[in-house]
Amino acid sequence: MDRKSLVTRHNPKITKVEPYSPLSIGNGEFAFSADITGLQSFPESYHVPLGTQSHWGWHSSIEPDHYSFKDIRHEELDTYGRKVAYPLYPEDKKEAYHWLRQNPHRLHLGQLSFILIKENGERAEVTDLQQTEQELNLWNGCLYSEFELEGVPVQVITAVHGENDQVGVKVISPLTEDGRLQVTLKFPAPDMFAEEWDECVHLDWGNPDRHETKVVEQSEGKVVLQRTLDKEGYEVSWTWSHGTISNPAPHEYLLIPPRNSEITEFTFTVAFGKNTVDLTDVEELFRSSHKYWEGFWISGGAIDLSGSEDPRADELERRVVLSQFLTAIHSAGSLPPQETGLMYNSWFGKFHLEMHWWHGAHFPLWGRSHLLEKSLHWYNEILPLAKSLAESQGYEGARWPKQVGPDGKQSPSMISPVLIWQQPHPIALAELCYQAQPVERTLDKWKDLVFETAQFMSSFAVWDSETQRYVLGPPLIPAQENHKPEESLNPTFELEYWKHGLELAMKWAERTGVEAPSKWRKVAEGMAKPTHKDGVYLAHESCPETFTKYNHDHPSMVGALGILPGALIDKGIMLETLKQVKEEWQWDTAWGWDFPMCAMTAARLGEPQLAVDFLLMEAKKNTYLPNGHNFQRDGLTAYLPGNGGLLTAVAMMACAWQGADIEDAPDVPGFPKEWNVTYEGLYPFL
Repeated sequence: MDRKSLVTRHNPKITKVEPYSPLSIGNGEFAFSADITGLQSFPESYHVPLGTQSHWGWHSSIEPDHYSFKDIRHEELDTYGRKVAYPLYPEDKKEAYHWLRQNPHRLHLGQLSFILIKENGERAEVTDLQQTEQELNLWNGCLYSEFELEGVPVQVITAVHGENDQVGVKVISPLTEDGRLQVTLKFPAPDMFAEEWDECVHLDWGNPDRHETKVVEQSEGKVVLQRTLDKEGYEVSWTWSHGTISNPAPHEYLLIPPRNSEITEFTFTVAFGKNTVDLTDVEELFRSSHKYWEGFWISGGAIDLSGSEDPRADELERRVVLSQFLTAIHSAGSLPPQETGLMYNSWFGKFHLEMHWWHGAHFPLWGRSHLLEKSLHWYNEILPLAKSLAESQGYEGARWPKQVGPDGKQSPSMISPVLIWQQPHPIALAELCYQAQPVERTLDKWKDLVFETAQFMSSFAVWDSETQRYVLGPPLIPAQENHKPEESLNPTFELEYWKHGLELAMKWAERTGVEAPSKWRKVAEGMAKPTHKDGVYLAHESCPETFTKYNHDHPSMVGALGILPGALIDKGIMLETLKQVKEEWQWDTAWGWDFPMCAMTAARLGEPQLAVDFLLMEAKKNTYLPNGHNFQRDGLTAYLPGNGGLLTAVAMMACAWQGADIEDAPDVPGFPKEWNVTYEGLYPFL
């Protein structure tokens, strides 16, 4: 397979400002998003911040642990005769509630911009730029930008180092000869002023007294800046080939190339770190980017859809290629990613563990387990805290929270503390890693994680002596979040996930020579059966309606046979459920991962045409922008669970799943026959 041709034919090429679609470069731990100039020169022209973020860059207003859960009221929910406390409602503790939701949050590390000066001395606006062309070379990770200002050309190459948190830039333009092209680096205030999750995308360019920026080292062609933000801080190192630097305003530094010179080319690099970072020469940085991305594309899986009769094939291939690039930048770091990755903050700058599966399950299927394992290690780090949470609620094992920061502490919320479908994720993700690398080393890394996760799951399930079955909830909130915790009993998806997760944990016990607790088997074998009504599966057993009232948000019941193998599921009922979901669901209320989830269900049901139709459904939430991001709405123009889900579904549709019973055993069971699908380096799904 000619991988370079496959990848580069989908290089994003832009000829005008795309307000929803800035292009990003990065390395999994650090990312930089740019506008049409190759830097962040005209952020006001975009509907989201042009971010510079890392996995180490976090901030807590005032100080870490300024408030704790002792400072807010907990709601005690009846749990089969005992009270379990959850941090659900703020009421008279709103200040502490909102502080705990907002802190810690990711930092925007700095905005790097061009200042372009017109002949009359005025500062140019984005509308003054002409002949704008920009291409992101996916194969080498470099961003190439060209434009003209009053007929004078400017060429820019921007890249991120393959390993370090460093941006490198080369500029070629006659504008540098007389100082009409300058570079500025400035820093916003660190606080987050948001009571709702979708308000936190905004940067605070006021409040200069809330942070400090000072020069700690300066020499010819280099400056080191110390950033202080309450009790935290970081350093920024900036080096350049030509020019002088000044400090025209607080938290702003300006680089001006030599005036009245014949220099039409200059370079600079900016590095960010918790401590002083060694700077890399620009050309070496470019080589590092080339090496990283060429290695990424040469290794792992690939799918070629060219030659397919379906006219939508090229668009699906574009989404697949760009989703690989974007998830490698934003979802492959040392922490679970937030939905918007390292572009800008969403949901108070934290990450959601129920989304981690959607961000990362595809990596092992595409032969890149190591990229998932980077963030899977974080669960081992916070395992003591997860065990403490379970114990505080009267359970065994480790209970994984929903919305968290790097410290692993749950966030108060009306929903998050009682959501449970994130609980089996570590087991499923570890199993995917094992299937891709079935060696003892994989077992050793994740066995404690698997066993403690399963121990909570068996402890959480309740034996109902009247119906002679194990039940889930109440209280809980299912993956379809618009159900009350005190009313939700036996959600369809979670029942199947509990059974599947415990069965996988028993396999891990067998593989490692450990005797699994007998209750794991009892719960798995005695799990309640999902409820159906009028020929379709319900969201949960106590749900009073089928799709007449609850046909919005996630149609999570279909995931019980799709994401999961469906041991508890009747295929005939699920097919009818899926068909009704397609026709009756309010798709404008769904989310980006719902479309690949439904495609996976269709594939397991032997409906490849339906699978493709779900993947490429014309719906606002299933839009993939020129930069490849899954658009949801204004303020949420990047939704990486959609990209990750797409890659998982496509790998499954091409390479099948374990135990697949497919008539005539087609090579690509999830695609219709008229699709010409060639793949290599993929692994079957669970």
